[in-house]
Amino acid sequence: MISETPVKQRTHVEEIKEAIPTLGGTIAATLNEGSTDHFSEDDCHFLKFHGSYQQDDRDLRKTGKKYMMMVRGRIPGGVMTAKQWCVFDDLATDHGNNTLRITTRQSIQFHGVVMSGLRPLVKKINESLLSTLAACGDVNRNVMVSPTPAYTTAREEVFADAQKVTLALAPQTKAYHSIWIDGVQLENASEENKSFVDPLYGKTYLPRKFKIAFVIPPVNDMDVFTNCLGFIAVVENDRVVGYNLCVGGGMGRSHGNEQTYPRLADVIGFFTPDKLVDVAKAVLTIHRDFGDRTDRKHARLKYVVAERGVEFMRHEVNQRAGITLAPSRPCQFTSTQDLIGWQKAVDGSWFLGLFVDMGRLKDAQKRALREVAEKFPQLEFRLTANQNVIIANVSQADKPAVTALLNGAGVKTENQTTVLHAASMACPSMPTCGLGLAESERYLPGLIDRLEKICADLGLADEEIVIRSTGCPNGCARPYMAEIAFVGKAPGRYQVWLGGNASGTRLNRSWKDMVKDPDMETELRPVLARFATERAAGERFGDWCDRVLLREQVAVAS
Repeated sequence: MISETPVKQRTHVEEIKEAIPTLGGTIAATLNEGSTDHFSEDDCHFLKFHGSYQQDDRDLRKTGKKYMMMVRGRIPGGVMTAKQWCVFDDLATDHGNNTLRITTRQSIQFHGVVMSGLRPLVKKINESLLSTLAACGDVNRNVMVSPTPAYTTAREEVFADAQKVTLALAPQTKAYHSIWIDGVQLENASEENKSFVDPLYGKTYLPRKFKIAFVIPPVNDMDVFTNCLGFIAVVENDRVVGYNLCVGGGMGRSHGNEQTYPRLADVIGFFTPDKLVDVAKAVLTIHRDFGDRTDRKHARLKYVVAERGVEFMRHEVNQRAGITLAPSRPCQFTSTQDLIGWQKAVDGSWFLGLFVDMGRLKDAQKRALREVAEKFPQLEFRLTANQNVIIANVSQADKPAVTALLNGAGVKTENQTTVLHAASMACPSMPTCGLGLAESERYLPGLIDRLEKICADLGLADEEIVIRSTGCPNGCARPYMAEIAFVGKAPGRYQVWLGGNASGTRLNRSWKDMVKDPDMETELRPVLARFATERAAGERFGDWCDRVLLREQVAVAS
Protein backbone atom coordinates (compact mmCIF):
# COMPACT_ATOMS: atom_id res chain seq x y z
CA MET A 1 0.00 0.00 0.00
CA ILE A 2 1.38 3.39 -1.00
CA SER A 3 1.25 5.90 1.85
CA GLU A 4 0.17 9.38 0.93
CA THR A 5 2.14 12.41 2.05
CA PRO A 6 0.03 14.13 4.70
CA VAL A 7 -1.35 17.50 3.70
CA LYS A 8 -0.13 20.24 5.99
CA GLN A 9 -2.81 22.27 7.67
CA ARG A 10 -2.90 26.03 7.46
CA THR A 11 -2.03 27.89 10.61
CA HIS A 12 -4.74 29.30 12.84
CA VAL A 13 -3.73 32.82 11.79
CA GLU A 14 -4.50 31.94 8.17
CA GLU A 15 -7.92 30.66 9.16
CA ILE A 16 -8.94 33.75 11.07
CA LYS A 17 -7.68 36.07 8.31
CA GLU A 18 -9.90 34.25 5.85
CA ALA A 19 -12.87 34.27 8.24
CA ILE A 20 -12.57 38.04 8.92
CA PRO A 21 -10.76 39.51 5.88
CA THR A 22 -11.48 43.09 6.98
CA LEU A 23 -9.05 42.43 9.87
CA GLY A 24 -11.50 44.06 12.25
CA GLY A 25 -11.97 41.17 14.65
CA THR A 26 -13.87 42.35 17.71
CA ILE A 27 -11.36 45.08 18.52
CA ALA A 28 -13.83 47.99 18.44
CA ALA A 29 -16.42 46.08 20.48
CA THR A 30 -13.83 45.28 23.16
CA LEU A 31 -12.69 48.90 23.32
CA ASN A 32 -16.26 50.18 23.48
CA GLU A 33 -17.27 47.72 26.17
CA GLY A 34 -14.45 48.84 28.46
CA SER A 35 -14.80 45.89 30.83
CA THR A 36 -11.40 44.25 30.32
CA ASP A 37 -7.75 45.26 30.24
CA HIS A 38 -6.73 42.95 27.39
CA PHE A 39 -7.82 41.59 24.02
CA SER A 40 -8.60 38.02 22.98
CA GLU A 41 -5.90 35.90 21.36
CA ASP A 42 -7.47 36.23 17.91
CA ASP A 43 -7.83 39.99 18.24
CA CYS A 44 -4.15 40.19 19.17
CA HIS A 45 -3.35 38.83 15.70
CA PHE A 46 -5.64 41.38 14.06
CA LEU A 47 -4.19 44.19 16.19
CA LYS A 48 -0.79 43.68 14.58
CA PHE A 49 -2.19 44.82 11.22
CA HIS A 50 -3.30 47.99 12.99
CA GLY A 51 0.20 48.64 14.34
CA SER A 52 -0.03 47.26 17.87
CA TYR A 53 1.13 44.30 19.95
CA GLN A 54 -0.42 43.25 23.23
CA GLN A 55 2.27 42.74 25.87
CA ASP A 56 2.61 42.61 29.62
CA ASP A 57 5.18 44.03 32.01
CA ARG A 58 7.47 41.07 32.62
CA ASP A 59 9.11 42.79 35.59
CA LEU A 60 5.75 42.52 37.38
CA ARG A 61 4.68 38.99 36.43
CA LYS A 62 5.16 37.65 39.95
CA THR A 63 2.30 39.89 41.04
CA GLY A 64 0.08 38.95 38.09
CA LYS A 65 -0.01 40.05 34.47
CA LYS A 66 -0.15 43.79 33.94
CA TYR A 67 -1.29 44.12 30.32
CA MET A 68 -0.09 46.94 28.11
CA MET A 69 0.24 47.67 24.43
CA MET A 70 3.15 48.51 22.20
CA VAL A 71 2.07 50.84 19.39
CA ARG A 72 4.24 51.42 16.33
CA GLY A 73 3.92 54.31 13.90
CA ARG A 74 4.13 53.89 10.15
CA ILE A 75 6.52 56.67 9.16
CA PRO A 76 7.70 56.17 5.55
CA GLY A 77 11.43 56.82 5.32
CA GLY A 78 11.41 57.91 8.96
CA VAL A 79 10.62 61.52 8.01
CA MET A 80 8.57 63.69 10.37
CA THR A 81 7.71 67.35 10.48
CA ALA A 82 8.40 69.28 13.66
CA LYS A 83 4.65 69.39 14.32
CA GLN A 84 4.37 65.62 13.99
CA TRP A 85 7.32 65.21 16.34
CA CYS A 86 5.48 67.26 18.96
CA VAL A 87 2.38 65.08 18.55
CA PHE A 88 4.39 61.91 19.13
CA ASP A 89 6.14 63.50 22.11
CA ASP A 90 2.78 64.40 23.66
CA LEU A 91 1.40 60.91 23.08
CA ALA A 92 4.40 59.26 24.75
CA THR A 93 3.83 61.44 27.80
CA ASP A 94 0.05 61.20 27.91
CA HIS A 95 -0.48 57.54 27.00
CA GLY A 96 2.89 55.75 27.09
CA ASN A 97 5.81 55.46 29.48
CA ASN A 98 7.15 58.93 28.60
CA THR A 99 9.78 57.58 26.21
CA LEU A 100 9.97 57.38 22.42
CA ARG A 101 11.61 54.18 21.15
CA ILE A 102 13.23 54.62 17.74
CA THR A 103 13.10 51.34 15.88
CA THR A 104 15.56 49.73 13.48
CA ARG A 105 13.02 50.35 10.70
CA GLN A 106 12.84 54.13 11.01
CA SER A 107 9.74 54.21 13.12
CA ILE A 108 8.73 55.10 16.66
CA GLN A 109 7.25 52.71 19.20
CA PHE A 110 5.20 53.66 22.24
CA HIS A 111 5.54 51.31 25.20
CA GLY A 112 3.35 50.94 28.26
CA VAL A 113 0.06 51.99 26.62
CA VAL A 114 -2.98 50.72 28.51
CA MET A 115 -6.20 49.83 26.73
CA SER A 116 -7.99 53.08 27.59
CA GLY A 117 -5.24 55.07 25.90
CA LEU A 118 -5.01 52.97 22.76
CA ARG A 119 -7.71 54.55 20.63
CA PRO A 120 -6.85 58.18 21.55
CA LEU A 121 -3.21 57.51 20.71
CA VAL A 122 -3.86 55.94 17.31
CA LYS A 123 -6.44 58.59 16.44
CA LYS A 124 -4.01 61.43 17.22
CA ILE A 125 -1.33 59.83 15.05
CA ASN A 126 -3.80 59.74 12.17
CA GLU A 127 -4.76 63.36 12.74
CA SER A 128 -1.06 64.23 12.41
CA LEU A 129 -1.21 62.69 8.88
CA LEU A 130 0.86 59.67 9.84
CA SER A 131 -0.55 56.24 10.64
CA THR A 132 -0.10 52.93 12.41
CA LEU A 133 -1.82 50.83 9.72
CA ALA A 134 0.50 48.09 8.44
CA ALA A 135 3.27 49.00 10.88
CA CYS A 136 2.98 45.34 11.92
CA GLY A 137 1.11 42.32 10.56
CA ASP A 138 1.26 40.11 7.46
CA VAL A 139 1.62 43.01 5.05
CA ASN A 140 4.31 45.34 3.79
CA ARG A 141 5.79 47.16 6.77
CA ASN A 142 7.32 50.63 7.04
CA VAL A 143 9.32 51.40 3.87
CA MET A 144 12.87 52.44 4.72
CA VAL A 145 14.96 55.07 2.91
CA SER A 146 18.49 56.36 3.45
CA PRO A 147 17.90 59.57 5.46
CA THR A 148 21.28 61.30 5.28
CA PRO A 149 21.39 64.39 3.02
CA ALA A 150 25.21 64.57 2.85
CA TYR A 151 25.99 62.58 -0.26
CA THR A 152 23.72 63.32 -3.24
CA THR A 153 20.65 65.35 -4.15
CA ALA A 154 19.30 62.13 -5.67
CA ARG A 155 18.25 61.22 -2.15
CA GLU A 156 15.09 63.29 -2.67
CA GLU A 157 14.21 61.25 -5.76
CA VAL A 158 14.73 58.03 -3.84
CA PHE A 159 12.52 59.28 -1.01
CA ALA A 160 9.77 60.22 -3.49
CA ASP A 161 9.99 56.75 -5.04
CA ALA A 162 9.68 55.16 -1.60
CA GLN A 163 6.52 57.19 -0.99
CA LYS A 164 5.05 55.79 -4.23
CA VAL A 165 5.76 52.25 -3.07
CA THR A 166 4.29 52.95 0.36
CA LEU A 167 1.00 54.11 -1.14
CA ALA A 168 0.86 51.35 -3.74
CA LEU A 169 1.34 48.56 -1.18
CA ALA A 170 -0.96 49.84 1.56
CA PRO A 171 -3.83 47.48 2.52
CA GLN A 172 -7.31 48.77 1.73
CA THR A 173 -9.44 47.45 4.59
CA LYS A 174 -11.97 49.89 6.02
CA ALA A 175 -11.69 48.33 9.48
CA TYR A 176 -8.82 50.62 10.46
CA HIS A 177 -10.84 53.81 10.02
CA SER A 178 -13.91 52.21 11.58
CA ILE A 179 -12.09 51.12 14.74
CA TRP A 180 -9.74 54.00 15.41
CA ILE A 181 -11.49 57.03 13.94
CA ASP A 182 -15.21 56.26 14.09
CA GLY A 183 -15.13 53.83 17.02
CA VAL A 184 -17.58 51.50 15.27
CA GLN A 185 -17.45 47.71 15.28
CA LEU A 186 -17.84 46.28 11.78
CA GLU A 187 -20.39 43.52 11.36
CA ASN A 188 -18.17 40.54 10.61
CA ALA A 189 -21.07 38.34 9.51
CA SER A 190 -22.36 40.72 6.84
CA GLU A 191 -21.95 39.53 3.26
CA GLU A 192 -20.03 42.65 2.34
CA ASN A 193 -17.46 42.17 5.08
CA LYS A 194 -17.20 38.37 4.79
CA SER A 195 -16.53 38.65 1.08
CA PHE A 196 -14.02 41.50 1.25
CA VAL A 197 -10.90 40.85 -0.82
CA ASP A 198 -8.01 43.31 -0.71
CA PRO A 199 -7.20 44.23 -4.33
CA LEU A 200 -3.48 43.55 -3.82
CA TYR A 201 -3.18 41.22 -0.85
CA GLY A 202 -6.21 39.03 -1.52
CA LYS A 203 -8.40 37.58 1.20
CA THR A 204 -5.66 36.23 3.48
CA TYR A 205 -2.96 38.86 2.95
CA LEU A 206 0.65 37.63 3.13
CA PRO A 207 1.98 34.50 4.85
CA ARG A 208 4.14 36.73 7.06
CA LYS A 209 5.57 40.23 7.23
CA PHE A 210 7.24 41.88 4.24
CA LYS A 211 10.06 44.42 4.49
CA ILE A 212 11.36 46.94 1.94
CA ALA A 213 14.37 49.28 1.98
CA PHE A 214 15.85 51.81 -0.42
CA VAL A 215 19.56 52.53 -0.18
CA ILE A 216 22.07 54.73 -2.01
CA PRO A 217 25.61 53.37 -2.41
CA PRO A 218 28.24 53.59 -1.09
CA VAL A 219 26.34 53.88 2.22
CA ASN A 220 24.32 50.83 3.28
CA ASP A 221 22.71 52.50 6.28
CA MET A 222 19.48 50.51 5.76
CA ASP A 223 21.17 47.07 5.81
CA VAL A 224 19.45 46.55 2.48
CA PHE A 225 20.38 42.85 2.16
CA THR A 226 18.38 41.98 5.28
CA ASN A 227 15.11 42.94 3.60
CA CYS A 228 12.58 40.88 1.65
CA LEU A 229 12.84 43.47 -1.10
CA GLY A 230 15.68 45.93 -1.57
CA PHE A 231 16.09 48.78 -4.05
CA ILE A 232 19.71 49.84 -4.55
CA ALA A 233 19.73 53.21 -6.27
CA VAL A 234 21.99 53.62 -9.29
CA VAL A 235 22.88 57.31 -9.41
CA GLU A 236 24.59 59.14 -12.25
CA ASN A 237 25.21 62.90 -12.09
CA ASP A 238 22.96 63.15 -9.03
CA ARG A 239 20.03 61.53 -10.83
CA VAL A 240 18.50 58.09 -10.24
CA VAL A 241 18.79 56.16 -13.50
CA GLY A 242 17.38 52.98 -12.01
CA TYR A 243 17.59 50.40 -9.26
CA ASN A 244 19.36 47.13 -8.69
CA LEU A 245 16.73 44.74 -7.37
CA CYS A 246 17.54 42.43 -4.46
CA VAL A 247 15.16 39.87 -2.98
CA GLY A 248 15.02 37.32 -0.21
CA GLY A 249 16.80 38.75 2.81
CA GLY A 250 15.75 38.28 6.41
CA MET A 251 17.17 37.91 9.90
CA GLY A 252 14.75 35.73 11.86
CA ARG A 253 15.64 32.24 13.05
CA SER A 254 14.77 29.95 15.96
CA HIS A 255 17.16 28.33 18.41
CA GLY A 256 17.62 24.64 17.66
CA ASN A 257 15.71 24.77 14.37
CA GLU A 258 18.11 24.42 11.44
CA GLN A 259 15.25 24.95 8.99
CA THR A 260 15.29 28.60 10.03
CA TYR A 261 18.25 30.85 9.34
CA PRO A 262 19.33 34.41 8.54
CA ARG A 263 19.79 35.07 4.84
CA LEU A 264 21.19 37.84 2.65
CA ALA A 265 19.11 38.99 -0.30
CA ASP A 266 20.21 38.13 -3.85
CA VAL A 267 20.70 40.88 -6.44
CA ILE A 268 18.74 39.66 -9.47
CA GLY A 269 18.81 42.55 -11.96
CA PHE A 270 18.41 46.21 -12.84
CA PHE A 271 15.34 48.18 -13.94
CA THR A 272 14.43 51.79 -14.65
CA PRO A 273 12.46 53.95 -12.18
CA ASP A 274 9.26 53.97 -14.27
CA LYS A 275 8.78 50.28 -13.43
CA LEU A 276 9.27 50.69 -9.68
CA VAL A 277 5.70 50.11 -8.48
CA ASP A 278 5.20 47.22 -10.92
CA VAL A 279 8.33 45.52 -9.62
CA ALA A 280 7.38 46.10 -5.98
CA LYS A 281 3.95 44.56 -6.53
CA ALA A 282 5.49 41.65 -8.43
CA VAL A 283 7.83 40.68 -5.59
CA LEU A 284 5.14 41.13 -2.95
CA THR A 285 2.66 38.95 -4.84
CA ILE A 286 5.29 36.22 -5.29
CA HIS A 287 5.44 36.08 -1.51
CA ARG A 288 1.64 36.12 -1.36
CA ASP A 289 1.30 33.22 -3.79
CA PHE A 290 4.25 31.01 -2.87
CA GLY A 291 4.96 31.68 0.80
CA ASP A 292 4.38 28.92 3.34
CA ARG A 293 1.00 29.29 5.07
CA THR A 294 1.40 26.13 7.16
CA ASP A 295 4.38 27.16 9.30
CA ARG A 296 4.88 30.78 10.34
CA LYS A 297 8.53 30.12 11.18
CA HIS A 298 9.03 29.16 7.52
CA ALA A 299 6.74 31.77 5.98
CA ARG A 300 9.12 34.55 4.97
CA LEU A 301 9.99 35.34 1.34
CA LYS A 302 13.62 34.40 2.00
CA TYR A 303 12.65 30.72 2.10
CA VAL A 304 10.83 30.99 -1.24
CA VAL A 305 13.99 32.45 -2.80
CA ALA A 306 16.30 29.96 -1.09
CA GLU A 307 14.23 26.94 -2.12
CA ARG A 308 12.97 27.94 -5.57
CA GLY A 309 16.06 29.82 -6.69
CA VAL A 310 17.10 33.11 -8.22
CA GLU A 311 16.08 32.15 -11.75
CA PHE A 312 12.56 31.39 -10.53
CA MET A 313 12.37 34.83 -8.90
CA ARG A 314 13.73 36.59 -11.96
CA HIS A 315 11.22 34.84 -14.24
CA GLU A 316 8.29 35.60 -11.95
CA VAL A 317 9.25 39.27 -11.57
CA ASN A 318 9.58 39.65 -15.34
CA GLN A 319 6.21 38.01 -15.94
CA ARG A 320 4.31 39.86 -13.24
CA ALA A 321 5.87 43.29 -13.82
CA GLY A 322 5.85 43.02 -17.61
CA ILE A 323 9.56 43.75 -17.90
CA THR A 324 12.86 42.10 -18.63
CA LEU A 325 15.32 42.71 -15.83
CA ALA A 326 18.69 43.86 -17.15
CA PRO A 327 21.98 42.74 -15.59
CA SER A 328 22.62 44.52 -12.30
CA ARG A 329 24.84 47.59 -12.38
CA PRO A 330 28.15 47.64 -10.47
CA CYS A 331 27.98 49.15 -6.99
CA GLN A 332 30.00 49.03 -3.80
CA PHE A 333 29.14 49.61 -0.16
CA THR A 334 31.54 50.91 2.47
CA SER A 335 29.57 51.54 5.67
CA THR A 336 26.31 50.95 7.51
CA GLN A 337 26.82 53.70 10.10
CA ASP A 338 25.23 57.12 10.60
CA LEU A 339 27.01 60.47 10.55
CA ILE A 340 26.94 61.86 14.09
CA GLY A 341 27.33 65.55 14.97
CA TRP A 342 26.92 68.62 12.77
CA GLN A 343 27.30 67.89 9.05
CA LYS A 344 26.92 69.88 5.84
CA ALA A 345 24.11 68.81 3.51
CA VAL A 346 24.53 68.78 -0.26
CA ASP A 347 22.10 71.72 -0.61
CA GLY A 348 24.24 73.91 1.64
CA SER A 349 22.10 73.58 4.75
CA TRP A 350 23.18 71.79 7.93
CA PHE A 351 21.95 68.67 9.68
CA LEU A 352 22.67 67.23 13.10
CA GLY A 353 23.13 63.51 13.64
CA LEU A 354 22.06 62.87 17.21
CA PHE A 355 23.11 59.64 18.92
CA VAL A 356 20.27 58.01 20.88
CA ASP A 357 21.49 55.33 23.27
CA MET A 358 19.76 52.06 22.34
CA GLY A 359 17.16 54.14 20.47
CA ARG A 360 15.40 55.12 23.70
CA LEU A 361 14.59 58.85 23.78
CA LYS A 362 13.88 59.95 27.31
CA ASP A 363 14.53 62.54 30.00
CA ALA A 364 16.65 65.55 28.98
CA GLN A 365 17.18 64.39 25.41
CA LYS A 366 13.44 63.95 24.84
CA ARG A 367 12.63 67.32 26.40
CA ALA A 368 15.33 69.10 24.40
CA LEU A 369 14.16 67.70 21.06
CA ARG A 370 10.63 68.78 21.88
CA GLU A 371 11.88 72.31 22.51
CA VAL A 372 13.80 72.29 19.22
CA ALA A 373 10.65 71.19 17.39
CA GLU A 374 8.60 73.96 18.97
CA LYS A 375 11.11 76.76 18.39
CA PHE A 376 12.15 75.71 14.88
CA PRO A 377 8.97 74.42 13.18
CA GLN A 378 10.61 74.46 9.74
CA LEU A 379 13.02 71.69 10.68
CA GLU A 380 12.62 68.06 9.68
CA PHE A 381 13.17 65.10 11.98
CA ARG A 382 14.51 61.94 10.36
CA LEU A 383 14.80 58.58 12.07
CA THR A 384 17.66 56.32 11.12
CA ALA A 385 17.83 52.52 10.88
CA ASN A 386 20.58 52.65 13.52
CA GLN A 387 18.06 54.10 16.00
CA ASN A 388 19.37 57.66 15.88
CA VAL A 389 17.77 61.01 14.96
CA ILE A 390 18.75 63.47 12.24
CA ILE A 391 17.60 67.08 12.57
CA ALA A 392 17.62 68.29 8.97
CA ASN A 393 17.16 71.54 7.01
CA VAL A 394 18.97 73.69 9.56
CA SER A 395 20.08 77.04 8.14
CA GLN A 396 23.49 78.53 8.87
CA ALA A 397 21.69 81.26 10.82
CA ASP A 398 19.79 78.80 13.05
CA LYS A 399 22.65 76.38 13.70
CA PRO A 400 24.12 78.28 16.70
CA ALA A 401 20.69 78.61 18.34
CA VAL A 402 19.89 74.90 17.90
CA THR A 403 23.30 74.01 19.33
CA ALA A 404 22.83 76.35 22.29
CA LEU A 405 19.38 74.99 23.05
CA LEU A 406 20.57 71.38 23.05
CA ASN A 407 23.78 72.07 24.94
CA GLY A 408 21.87 74.11 27.50
CA ALA A 409 19.67 71.10 28.16
CA GLY A 410 22.72 68.89 28.64
CA VAL A 411 22.52 67.26 25.21
CA LYS A 412 25.85 67.13 23.40
CA THR A 413 26.09 67.95 19.71
CA GLU A 414 29.76 66.95 19.36
CA ASN A 415 31.72 64.14 21.03
CA GLN A 416 28.37 62.64 21.89
CA THR A 417 29.52 59.13 22.75
CA THR A 418 32.36 56.64 22.37
CA VAL A 419 33.15 54.82 19.15
CA LEU A 420 31.83 51.45 20.41
CA HIS A 421 28.59 52.88 21.74
CA ALA A 422 28.04 54.79 18.49
CA ALA A 423 28.26 51.53 16.51
CA SER A 424 25.94 49.57 18.81
CA MET A 425 22.29 48.63 18.58
CA ALA A 426 19.84 46.52 20.60
CA CYS A 427 16.22 45.44 20.52
CA PRO A 428 13.98 46.33 23.52
CA SER A 429 13.43 42.75 24.82
CA MET A 430 12.71 42.89 28.57
CA PRO A 431 10.43 43.92 30.12
CA THR A 432 8.02 44.58 27.25
CA CYS A 433 8.59 41.99 24.53
CA GLY A 434 6.90 38.65 25.12
CA LEU A 435 9.49 36.85 22.96
CA GLY A 436 12.54 38.00 24.91
CA LEU A 437 14.65 35.23 26.43
CA ALA A 438 17.32 37.54 27.87
CA GLU A 439 17.93 41.24 28.44
CA SER A 440 19.05 43.33 25.47
CA GLU A 441 18.41 47.11 25.58
CA ARG A 442 19.01 47.20 29.32
CA TYR A 443 22.05 44.92 29.04
CA LEU A 444 24.13 46.06 26.08
CA PRO A 445 25.30 49.54 27.26
CA GLY A 446 26.92 48.07 30.38
CA LEU A 447 28.48 45.24 28.40
CA ILE A 448 29.98 47.73 25.96
CA ASP A 449 31.48 49.64 28.90
CA ARG A 450 33.18 46.41 29.95
CA LEU A 451 34.43 45.72 26.42
CA GLU A 452 35.78 49.26 26.16
CA LYS A 453 38.03 48.61 29.15
CA ILE A 454 39.44 45.54 27.42
CA CYS A 455 39.97 47.46 24.18
CA ALA A 456 41.75 50.25 26.04
CA ASP A 457 44.09 47.73 27.65
CA LEU A 458 44.89 46.24 24.24
CA GLY A 459 45.48 49.50 22.37
CA LEU A 460 42.12 49.32 20.57
CA ALA A 461 40.44 52.28 22.25
CA ASP A 462 39.58 54.03 18.98
CA GLU A 463 38.68 50.89 17.04
CA GLU A 464 35.14 50.85 15.63
CA ILE A 465 33.43 47.46 16.04
CA VAL A 466 29.77 47.05 15.09
CA ILE A 467 28.11 45.41 18.12
CA ARG A 468 24.46 44.38 18.28
CA SER A 469 22.28 42.56 20.76
CA THR A 470 18.89 40.86 20.69
CA GLY A 471 17.00 39.17 23.48
CA CYS A 472 15.94 36.29 21.24
CA PRO A 473 16.96 34.83 17.85
CA ASN A 474 14.32 36.71 15.81
CA GLY A 475 16.88 39.34 14.93
CA CYS A 476 15.06 42.66 15.28
CA ALA A 477 18.35 44.55 15.76
CA ARG A 478 19.90 42.74 12.75
CA PRO A 479 22.48 40.94 14.92
CA TYR A 480 23.58 38.53 12.22
CA MET A 481 25.20 41.39 10.30
CA ALA A 482 27.30 42.63 13.24
CA GLU A 483 31.00 42.17 13.86
CA ILE A 484 30.03 41.02 17.37
CA ALA A 485 26.49 39.96 18.23
CA PHE A 486 24.87 38.74 21.41
CA VAL A 487 21.69 36.69 20.91
CA GLY A 488 19.70 35.80 24.01
CA LYS A 489 19.14 32.13 24.87
CA ALA A 490 18.08 32.37 28.53
CA PRO A 491 18.32 34.95 31.34
CA GLY A 492 21.96 36.05 31.51
CA ARG A 493 23.01 33.66 28.73
CA TYR A 494 23.82 34.53 25.13
CA GLN A 495 25.00 33.07 21.88
CA VAL A 496 27.98 35.02 20.55
CA TRP A 497 28.23 35.57 16.79
CA LEU A 498 31.31 37.02 15.08
CA GLY A 499 32.43 38.04 11.61
CA GLY A 500 30.04 40.49 10.00
CA ASN A 501 31.54 43.35 8.04
CA ALA A 502 31.38 47.13 7.96
CA SER A 503 29.54 47.30 4.63
CA GLY A 504 26.65 45.06 5.65
CA THR A 505 27.32 42.55 2.89
CA ARG A 506 28.34 39.48 4.90
CA LEU A 507 26.57 37.41 7.55
CA ASN A 508 28.41 36.61 10.73
CA ARG A 509 28.57 33.10 12.18
CA SER A 510 27.92 31.49 15.54
CA TRP A 511 31.12 31.36 17.57
CA LYS A 512 29.91 30.30 21.02
CA ASP A 513 26.50 28.72 21.54
CA MET A 514 26.19 29.77 25.16
CA VAL A 515 28.14 32.28 27.22
CA LYS A 516 27.07 33.38 30.68
CA ASP A 517 27.21 37.12 31.30
CA PRO A 518 29.97 36.91 33.97
CA ASP A 519 32.15 35.02 31.49
CA MET A 520 31.93 37.53 28.63
CA GLU A 521 35.28 39.22 29.33
CA THR A 522 37.00 35.88 29.84
CA GLU A 523 35.78 34.65 26.46
CA LEU A 524 36.29 37.84 24.42
CA ARG A 525 39.54 39.23 25.83
CA PRO A 526 41.76 36.55 24.20
CA VAL A 527 40.01 37.07 20.86
CA LEU A 528 40.47 40.84 20.97
CA ALA A 529 44.07 40.36 22.08
CA ARG A 530 44.79 38.13 19.09
CA PHE A 531 43.12 40.64 16.78
CA ALA A 532 45.29 43.45 18.13
CA THR A 533 48.51 41.55 17.33
CA GLU A 534 47.55 39.47 14.26
CA ARG A 535 45.44 41.86 12.17
CA ALA A 536 46.58 43.02 8.78
CA ALA A 537 47.09 46.75 8.27
CA GLY A 538 43.71 48.49 8.45
CA GLU A 539 41.84 45.20 8.91
CA ARG A 540 38.61 45.42 10.89
CA PHE A 541 37.68 43.04 13.69
CA GLY A 542 34.88 41.35 11.74
CA ASP A 543 37.11 40.79 8.73
CA TRP A 544 39.86 39.28 10.90
CA CYS A 545 37.33 36.97 12.59
CA ASP A 546 36.05 35.80 9.22
CA ARG A 547 39.57 35.33 7.81
CA VAL A 548 41.24 33.70 10.83
CA LEU A 549 39.17 32.85 13.90
CA LEU A 550 36.09 31.32 12.30
CA ARG A 551 38.15 29.34 9.79
CA GLU A 552 40.13 27.90 12.67
CA GLN A 553 36.87 26.94 14.32
CA VAL A 554 35.71 25.11 11.17
CA ALA A 555 39.07 23.34 10.86
CA VAL A 556 38.91 22.10 14.44
CA ALA A 557 35.33 20.91 13.98
CA SER A 558 36.23 18.95 10.86
